[in-house]
Amino acid sequence: MSLEKPDGIIEPETTDETIIGLPYKVILFNDDVHSFDEVINQLIIAIKCSFEIARSLTFEVHVKGKAVVFTGGLTECLKVSSILEEIALHTQIVS
Repeated sequence: MSLEKPDGIIEPETTDETIIGLPYKVILFNDDVHSFDEVINQLIIAIKCSFEIARSLTFEVHVKGKAVVFTGGLTECLKVSSILEEIALHTQIVS
């Protein structure tokens, strides 16, 4: 819907609604640089998970080329991504 201003200029209607709490996702990409152990250990630190979960996620990244390793609020995702990137892992945050 558009709104017509008195001078004839038409502008798109905007709202001030802010969507809060949308889940964001941290995607971890495969590389040929890091060992399985390095990725597993960094995942354990970043997402505070068990060895088994970290190993499973690492294997998924290896086989599929990428995997969603964390879902949460933007602030949490930025923190997780930052920890993973401390050892130069490649991540992306998507909504």
